[in-house]
Amino acid sequence: MINLIRKSLLILLILPFEMFAQSDKLTVSGYIKDNKNGEGLIGASIFVKELMTGTTTNTYGFYSLTLPKGNYSLIISSVGYRKAIKDIKLIDQNVTLNVEVQEDGQELAEVIVNAKREDDNVQAIEMSVNKIDMKTIKKIPALLGEVDLVRAIQLLPGVSTVGEGASGFNVRGGGVDQNLILLDDAPVYNSSHLFGFFSIFNPDAVKDVKLIKGGIPAQYGGRGASILDVKMKEGNAKKLEVNGGIGVIFSRLSIEAPIVKDKASFIVAARRSYIDVLAKPFLTGDNADSKFSFYDLTAKVNYNINQNNTVFLSGYFGRDVFGNDFGFNWGNSTLSARWNHVFSSKLFLNSTAFYSNYDYLLDSDLANKRPNNAFRWTSNIENLSFKPDFTYYINPENTLTFGGQVLNYDFTPGSATASSNGDKRTFGSAPKNAVEYSAYVGNEMKVSSKLSLQYGIRFSRYDYTSKEDVYYERVKVGISDEFPSGYDLNTKPNDPNKVLQSYQNFEPRFSMKLETSETSSIKASYNRMAQYIHLLSNTAASTPLDVWTSSTNNIKPQLIDQVALGYFKNLGDNEYETSVEVYYKDLKNQIDYSDRADLFLNPEFEKDLMFGKGRAYGLELYGKKNKGKLTGWVSYTLARTERLVEGLNNSKWYPNRYDRMHTLNVVAQYEINKKWSFGGNFAFISGVPYSLGKGQGTYEDLTYSITDNGVRGNVRVPSYHRLDISATKKNKKALFGKGESEWVFSVYNLYNRRNPFSIYTRPKEQTAGEAAQSPTSVVQNEAVRLSIIGSFIPSITYNFKF
Repeated sequence: MINLIRKSLLILLILPFEMFAQSDKLTVSGYIKDNKNGEGLIGASIFVKELMTGTTTNTYGFYSLTLPKGNYSLIISSVGYRKAIKDIKLIDQNVTLNVEVQEDGQELAEVIVNAKREDDNVQAIEMSVNKIDMKTIKKIPALLGEVDLVRAIQLLPGVSTVGEGASGFNVRGGGVDQNLILLDDAPVYNSSHLFGFFSIFNPDAVKDVKLIKGGIPAQYGGRGASILDVKMKEGNAKKLEVNGGIGVIFSRLSIEAPIVKDKASFIVAARRSYIDVLAKPFLTGDNADSKFSFYDLTAKVNYNINQNNTVFLSGYFGRDVFGNDFGFNWGNSTLSARWNHVFSSKLFLNSTAFYSNYDYLLDSDLANKRPNNAFRWTSNIENLSFKPDFTYYINPENTLTFGGQVLNYDFTPGSATASSNGDKRTFGSAPKNAVEYSAYVGNEMKVSSKLSLQYGIRFSRYDYTSKEDVYYERVKVGISDEFPSGYDLNTKPNDPNKVLQSYQNFEPRFSMKLETSETSSIKASYNRMAQYIHLLSNTAASTPLDVWTSSTNNIKPQLIDQVALGYFKNLGDNEYETSVEVYYKDLKNQIDYSDRADLFLNPEFEKDLMFGKGRAYGLELYGKKNKGKLTGWVSYTLARTERLVEGLNNSKWYPNRYDRMHTLNVVAQYEINKKWSFGGNFAFISGVPYSLGKGQGTYEDLTYSITDNGVRGNVRVPSYHRLDISATKKNKKALFGKGESEWVFSVYNLYNRRNPFSIYTRPKEQTAGEAAQSPTSVVQNEAVRLSIIGSFIPSITYNFKF
């Protein structure tokens, strides 16, 4: 029955377009791939010389062009690749044309090799989108010499972080939970290793990186701020390829090779830190069993069954472990299975099933020395989903996308087990479950030679259930010391088998592009996003141990509306890209916390939550040099993000904890010759707000800070700035006298800046003389500035490929 319904819907969607299709037109379609490894090229251009029209390839390198009958010359081009010209005859039947293109032989092209058009930023309808190829990311100076995808995107306009040592990133004033991070379509809930210093993405396994900050297409949903879409390599289908690197803190190795040449291939990539191994000889006594390491494994296999069917299976498994007797660990696991099917020369399907799990724990007995006297806290969020995505290529001026998704959530906000002399006690928050259903339809059309539109709508429904026999009903009781939020919870009987609360939302999307010349365009966009899950954290910096929870009968989904306007201009035969964008975001159902909120293992944490609205607005300037010995970019963001919550900050607007007014990033790479290249980046960011007491009180010789109830953001951390540099020396040969290799020398935080992460107060320590003079005097408080990295960090890395 379900299959019949799906087929009927498919026919109803496509039939109107087929009825109006002209019989004197035929279609040419196929894949554009790299001839060295067989990877599909994303965004490659296919241009019809005779008709002055064309299209681009999708995420899998597939394209489709419907043209009047006749003879044509197709020009296939992609930045960093040689142009290919193919003659075709569309006379009496559709044509399948698969093309493998060669990488450009010019050395300088290596700086910019990627699979997109040179003028993509001007000609593409999408805005508020940044794409960085891995070759560029690998040239950016990095902490301890290790290439890092997430640190690279923090150098883009509109992106920031609350500081070194914080997990995740913030986009246009949003929280880290408002970013949908996808690895081969599977969501990743914590993108960081080592408390935010490194990301989970192995650069040797990444094929494409795309950050969408606004004008979000209808196929994406579930988060309010951005989409970070990361695609893994499919594996070299031509020959064996080995990549790796040996660094100061960890090493990595990837192997890719054909299983059946040109039909099936695989890639396996692994990383492991060895801080614990290096430190082991120096640890004695109670510290001998200390654990501090991380690892990850990324793998993918694909099989091209025939020209109409390709299947993919990919997975990621990673974990961080830190601590001695008392410690904690966290990790992500994802598994994606995808099927690409070409129904016809016009209709393309990508169907995906995925599993994702993020779990984290605290354990007082990592070394398992006292199992009968221990404390263990676990929490996790687990997903299981299926989503079909269809693309129907009506003609070169009109492309229809449609699909849907069923996404199951299992939440364990916090479950703890305490053992004492063999007696165990379990407590914490009850597991929660929810199912999110969504369907979307979108259309990209070229109205004229100057005007293009992309519009669509997404519908989402969220059904929440609680597995407890009771549920909590939030009731207003008035603000007091016992109820600082002004709310308490009443218990109600619950049926775990019935839906406790449902939410439904329509999410319209619209984008437009107006070409003002061959090298410039104006773009505008609007999108509404509904977010049904929340990351609970009452600290400025997100940590791996923050709690993910569902929208409930008491917690409404976040709704975010964003409008953006931009001007895009290329100069010097696309050597330079420039853009200016302004945006405004209206945020509803935003979460903040009452003073003294208790989120840890508190089954009644919902009474400590406070809800309000938010706004974020800003200006983003971007300039990029693409060609020549000197390449790089400059980005500047002027932004504000604020909240208004009744009962906090005297019920007046206050800056969000992610608010940074000024962000400036300068990134440069200079290639002297074939052997030596240099890189550098400079970052300046305004300080984030925090709340500081207005004075101090005393009680029995003890001091404490006095704060106004609900005060928010009355002081700012000093500004952050940092300079990093690197030098890369290429060698003629790699390991065993084969392949390629290079040495990367880098210095992070070159001029030794002690950037503040936070400021807090503590009792001021007295000298021996002061204590002798006034042994009964009240100890005064002092403000302390905490820096995570307080010095410059040199490093050296050896990379190889053969």
